Amino acid sequence: MTGRKRHLVVDTQGLLLAVAVHPADLQDRDGARWVLTRLGDRFPRLQRLWADAGYTGPQLGDWVQEATPWDLEIVRHPEPGSGFRVLPRRWVVERTFAWLGRYRRLSKDYEVLPETTEAWIHAAMTGLMLRRLARTPSS
Repeated sequence: MTGRKRHLVVDTQGLLLAVAVHPADLQDRDGARWVLTRLGDRFPRLQRLWADAGYTGPQLGDWVQEATPWDLEIVRHPEPGSGFRVLPRRWVVERTFAWLGRYRRLSKDYEVLPETTEAWIHAAMTGLMLRRLARTPSS
């Protein structure tokens, strides 16, 4: 089985807005276009996107500016030698990947088709959101 990359767009709470799974030989910037195209105009209140430094490049920045109504902000790494620091906003999507990794079918790449992996991601996030809704507030 060849490698795969998973691109997620999540809200500020880490809940899934869009997902795209593609072969690992595709650049991250191309994968970002793919997942952002899937967002379409389903979220009219969406204004800003935070992205990892792997999405840096004029091609993606120009495309987002021309093709979408959103502002793309690349989260930069701190100065070298300053030790470990949590990057602002990046931890949100990393936490979502950790949530997905707790599901057996998503812990490794078992699926043959990328569409099947995307379906399992949707199922896992649906289960996660249902569990949160079903919680009773503590008094």
